[in-house]
Amino acid sequence: MNDGLRLVSSDVGAFSRLLLPKYSLRSYQVEVARKISEMVAGGLGGKAAVVFSRQSGKDEMLAQLLAFLLFRHQFVGGSVVVGLPTKQQADVSRERLISRFKGHGLFKRYRASGYRVGLGRAEVKFLSADPAAKVRGETASLLLVANEAQDIDRDVWDARFDPMGASTNSPTLFMGTPWLSSSLLAREMKEARRQGNLWVVDWTRVAVDVPVYGERVRQRVEQFGVNHPFIRTEYFCEELGDGGGLFPLGRRRLMEGGHSRCGPGVFEGAVVLLVDVAGSDETSGSQVGSENVTSKRDSTAITFVGVEVGVGKMPTYRVLSRVVWNNVPISQQAVRLAGLFREWRAVWLVVDATGVGAGLASALVASVGRKVIPFVFSAKSKSDLGWGWVGLAESGRYLEYVVDGAEDTALFWRQLAAVEYEVLEGPGRLMRWAVPDANLHDDLVMSAGLVSCLEGLDFRPRRAVGT
Repeated sequence: MNDGLRLVSSDVGAFSRLLLPKYSLRSYQVEVARKISEMVAGGLGGKAAVVFSRQSGKDEMLAQLLAFLLFRHQFVGGSVVVGLPTKQQADVSRERLISRFKGHGLFKRYRASGYRVGLGRAEVKFLSADPAAKVRGETASLLLVANEAQDIDRDVWDARFDPMGASTNSPTLFMGTPWLSSSLLAREMKEARRQGNLWVVDWTRVAVDVPVYGERVRQRVEQFGVNHPFIRTEYFCEELGDGGGLFPLGRRRLMEGGHSRCGPGVFEGAVVLLVDVAGSDETSGSQVGSENVTSKRDSTAITFVGVEVGVGKMPTYRVLSRVVWNNVPISQQAVRLAGLFREWRAVWLVVDATGVGAGLASALVASVGRKVIPFVFSAKSKSDLGWGWVGLAESGRYLEYVVDGAEDTALFWRQLAAVEYEVLEGPGRLMRWAVPDANLHDDLVMSAGLVSCLEGLDFRPRRAVGT
């Protein structure tokens, strides 16, 4: 073997630089890939965990590490098993490895069949960790990998994948984003740390090699705030708890503005109405159309928001006032909301169009026109709403008026403090959030949370252009 082949067969950094120059790994990728390849060469087993900041090349590093192991072991043989949460993800990972082999003479004898990719006597097997997938019976003699391990069910991994490396004592590598403390990745990160094999590459390290990446992340931090869960996990690589209060004291304080509550015609910028809808019980004997905010019934809540747009800046949303209606028939709500829309000279009206709200939304579209934005609550849309609102709060772009002693103001802050959340396991990071106290409700909170729907709308003032 000549010196060049010896070099690329012994060092993954040289392998990447000399054989795959178009995809040459960055220094932080090479550092981690070398550590893993050393574990494989040592033959002593053990567990390792790798966490990279979002979009910083984790999957590329894995693809080139796999290509290197195949190249290195093509004459002596060996197998790698890579598990991913779904078959689609497994297929994408497999195709990335194949693409690195194409067009290079040293790899021309690679083979790809089904879920396997091989070179000589060595091969990599890409398997789905979906509970319905049939994956038992495979063996990993070189390396066992769990990629996107935060989305792999712990019981599935322990029962089906972990035994694949037991008889050969191959090292096990866990990769992903450390969301929940209860996830497979979080569990294995603790063990990897204990063994001295945990490597965390956050965005600040990536920015050293890729300055434009750093600029992009700084913009995201400005938009969502440094304590937003997405920022903390996907860029700072921090682990979150499994749930709790969505608006703890520190976050609520960020939502406190210095402006006073006001009525229509006072705020000079664009005004938007945010409406969470409740129906009425016209047979209950209770007062129809009351504004009793302490009612045990769910209420229709309207939040009036003023939008400030600075040059080159993202909008800031200031709550100007709020109204609560208890037991008002939908037909009357439509008339009243149309009147409020005109009185406040609003530019948009966001309305809960779920259930009984669907009819109200239709009536408002008929009377107000295209300025009505219907919002249908679902598991995903509500999750997106919550994440978006947290981002506005953390970045200081959602501000409440100064506490004024009014019942509805006090009720809003009580509801906000009582909101609890849970991040669900699996892809998508769906978040459940609500006020669990049935007597307290969450109508004022849900109304205010609709502010997330305003992101992306154009609030720049229109100017008439003469001819």
